[in-house]
Amino acid sequence: MGVFVIKMPDVGEGVAEAELVEWHVKVGDPVKEDMVLAAVMTDKATVEIPSPTDGTVAWLGGEIGEQIAVGAPLIRLDVAGDGNVRDGTDAEPPAKEPTAQAPSEARAAINPATAAQKPAPATSEDDDEAGGPTQPVEKPEPPRRTLPAHARKEGEKPLAAPSVRLKARERGIDLRFVPGTGPAGRITHEDLDAFAEQGARPIAPAGKAPDHRVTEFKVVGLRRRIAQKMALSKSRIAHITYVDEIEMDALEQLRASLNASRRDDRPKLTLLPFLMLAMVKALKEQPNINAHYDDEAGVVRQFGGIHCGIAAQTKNGLVVPVVRHAEALDLWGAAAEIVRLAEAARNGTATREELTGSTITITSLGALGGIATTPVINHPEVAIVGVNKMQVRPMWDGTQFVPKKMMNLSSSFDHRVIDGWDAAVFVQRVKALLETPASIFIEG
Repeated sequence: MGVFVIKMPDVGEGVAEAELVEWHVKVGDPVKEDMVLAAVMTDKATVEIPSPTDGTVAWLGGEIGEQIAVGAPLIRLDVAGDGNVRDGTDAEPPAKEPTAQAPSEARAAINPATAAQKPAPATSEDDDEAGGPTQPVEKPEPPRRTLPAHARKEGEKPLAAPSVRLKARERGIDLRFVPGTGPAGRITHEDLDAFAEQGARPIAPAGKAPDHRVTEFKVVGLRRRIAQKMALSKSRIAHITYVDEIEMDALEQLRASLNASRRDDRPKLTLLPFLMLAMVKALKEQPNINAHYDDEAGVVRQFGGIHCGIAAQTKNGLVVPVVRHAEALDLWGAAAEIVRLAEAARNGTATREELTGSTITITSLGALGGIATTPVINHPEVAIVGVNKMQVRPMWDGTQFVPKKMMNLSSSFDHRVIDGWDAAVFVQRVKALLETPASIFIEG
């Protein structure tokens, strides 16, 4: 009988550590060669760790959400034969007591867009200190204050000044249950303070029990990456957001006409490929917006190639697949690539290369896009274009109001390197192209 130690492999160029996002085994489980043991995430790519040999799991080297260094012991197996530990040094696990992890409820393949996040139940302080298993804990419900004998009759409106009512709302106190000592039972500030000091709490309407449960979720995997990325962008980028409305009637007529006559092997056209090609044309005139800003080095890197990220919402969170070299695509090629990448993102089959390297990003919530948004720039990019919902609005044509299909673009720019004037010129150029869509396809 021997010991076989599996170490964290090198999961990517320049990667020093990876986050453990899922165990597929627990201590005591028998494993076979090539069986998936764990999944780790680096950046936005998730990598499965297979077993190189048969054996039995003797030790697991981390908990979900931990960062494991490349080369550090990850799993120890008891195997038939000598194993791969000769002098016993590698067989010793870290001083931390190992914790067996429950296997995933779903054995679905882990991939770049699926860092599945299991909600962790609320835990008590005693369990945390003892290192014992976590159990759901419900906080004891505070004692319910019995109604005073002189409580108001059902439906009777309490008398109180507006300032008293405001204070009650801020404290979450139902004035119907506060005894008033003022004239005609009027509730004073002193009455409200006295009631609050007695441990008063909001009273639920008849037939509805208040819910005092608190559930904690550990933020791991893709959700942690999103949180880190958003915090980085908001803390380091000076955002300026420019919103303008676009008349969409001409583009919608062109889109409908092209869809009606498209070949079976071509995807149905949406707004996005038109917008992407309009952005390509505008960026050729303003290459400073197709750039990254390395604020630590104080360097702006402008790119000749336009790699357009398309922010996509998946069941596991936000990912940004990248349409590479959008400047080399025609309308149908752009549409096909957007469809392909969106499908890969939803299915979790997008590769690391398909999820990184964007130079500018489009974000769209479709019909949920709202009237205006303030999109967060995808650091280290310097611009993001947000698509809002399309709707028919009455627009003045100089003599009368006429119905028009209108849509807002909400675009954010890094104000450290992009001036407001340049941002406005870019959006106005995109607006002009979309309002006269034939001009998108005219060379020059």
